[in-house]
Amino acid sequence: MDQVVVVGAGLAGARTCQQLRARGYAGELLLVGAETRPPYDRPPLSKRVLIGEADDSSIDPDWYGGAELRLGVTATGLERGVLATTDGELRWDGLVLATGAVPRRIGGNGTGACVLRTAEDSLRLRAAFVPGARVVIVGAGWIGAEVATAAARRGCAVTVVEAAAAPLSVALGEDVGARTVAWYAEAGVTLRAGQPVSGVDGAAVTLGTGEVLPADVVVEGIGVRPDMGWLAGSGVQVDPRTGGVAVDAACRASLPGVVAIGDCAARYSPRIGRRIRTEHWDDALRAPEVAAATLLGEDATYDPVPYVWSEQFGRYLQWAGWRDGPPAVWRGDPDRDRAWSAAWLSADGRLTGLLAVDRPRDAVQARRAIDAGRVPDPTRLADPTVPVRDA
Repeated sequence: MDQVVVVGAGLAGARTCQQLRARGYAGELLLVGAETRPPYDRPPLSKRVLIGEADDSSIDPDWYGGAELRLGVTATGLERGVLATTDGELRWDGLVLATGAVPRRIGGNGTGACVLRTAEDSLRLRAAFVPGARVVIVGAGWIGAEVATAAARRGCAVTVVEAAAAPLSVALGEDVGARTVAWYAEAGVTLRAGQPVSGVDGAAVTLGTGEVLPADVVVEGIGVRPDMGWLAGSGVQVDPRTGGVAVDAACRASLPGVVAIGDCAARYSPRIGRRIRTEHWDDALRAPEVAAATLLGEDATYDPVPYVWSEQFGRYLQWAGWRDGPPAVWRGDPDRDRAWSAAWLSADGRLTGLLAVDRPRDAVQARRAIDAGRVPDPTRLADPTVPVRDA
């Protein structure tokens, strides 16, 4: 193998270049990115950049310094050994798909509503978040809550509209999401939960009831999806359930010589026996180690405990693992305590998931316990004075 092309110049793509060089790959290495901006990290866009504490989240150039950078270039088609792009054809004998995902839209592009996915999106929103601006955010998931946090902090009049009965219902379930409702009021944010949206534009959000919420800024934060239509006819299998590139536990796709990582990948997890697409920064950081090893013919498996963090209304949330139904154990009282955790257990008593709110040690210890398949004592686990590792 002497011609590797990495498609996607975000964290996952840059990290793959670094890992290939670190493992001794000395051949041609191209890093292709659709954006014109050099590789950067995305989590700060909804946090420090959006609130004005930083203007940039660039990735250390040393991570991709061993690659030739092709920016402003979009992949348009694929066949064995040839990648079609807006800048012509690129030959490859090793291909990394790290193209990320695109925001879901209610009314499609061109409505005037904003999204937050790129650095330009973040800077544009920050400029619009002026004191007194009426900001309506559709979606109270991870990204919607973070955007609401930033807008409120910058003095905007913020309304968040959520179709589910509570924030974070898709990620964590309504029982946990309901415990975050009070955070919105504390921050001066109006939460309209249980309110489906029928339409959006740059000046208003229309609810399913017909009510119109006028706005100076409308933000859609209803999740992302892989944009893999350009792979049609390539021989690369796309998982019909998640929409991501179907890969095995070694990040290997169905077309020989191709691996996929990050938001665009639906990886098989031996741990739970199915494919998952996690959309987490942690995957973009860690999966490239396995993808690079696989390309170079080494044996490697990527099957971590999923992990994500979020900063919402002055609180630090960390979620590790998987959930099925409501939590089995509460550590602390969410209605009384600022810091608390919620834990999920499997039918045989194993710890399978934990959300920590301002309890970072719980998150770290739970992640290790989930990975080891440990069975805690529910009574001890419910005691917030007992470390998770000792429960």
